[in-house]
Amino acid sequence: MFILSNFITAVAQVLSIILNIYMWLIVIRAIASWFTMDPYNPIYQFLIRITEPVLGYIRRVLPIRGSMMDLSPIVAILAIIFLQSFLVQTLFGLAVKLR
Repeated sequence: MFILSNFITAVAQVLSIILNIYMWLIVIRAIASWFTMDPYNPIYQFLIRITEPVLGYIRRVLPIRGSMMDLSPIVAILAIIFLQSFLVQTLFGLAVKLR
C-alpha cells in the first residue's frame, strides 16, 4: 500500500504542476491579447496552439454574446482552480489514507 500511496502522491503533484503551468499560459495569453502581437511570432503561436483547444471549447459551450470582453480565460482559470482544490486535494487525501 505504501507504493500505491507514493504513486498517487506523485500523480497529484505532477497534476498540480501541470495545472499551474497551464493556468499561467492562459494568463499570459490573456495579457498578450491586450497588445498588438505579430501573428507569426513563434511564442505567440505556441500560446495560441496550447490554449485554444480549452478556450475555444469554453467559447462554444458558453457563448457569451454582447460582451466586448472574452470571458473564456476567466472560466478556464476558475475550472483549473476547481480541479486543484477538488481533484488534486482528493488525490493527496487518498494517498494519506492509504499509508
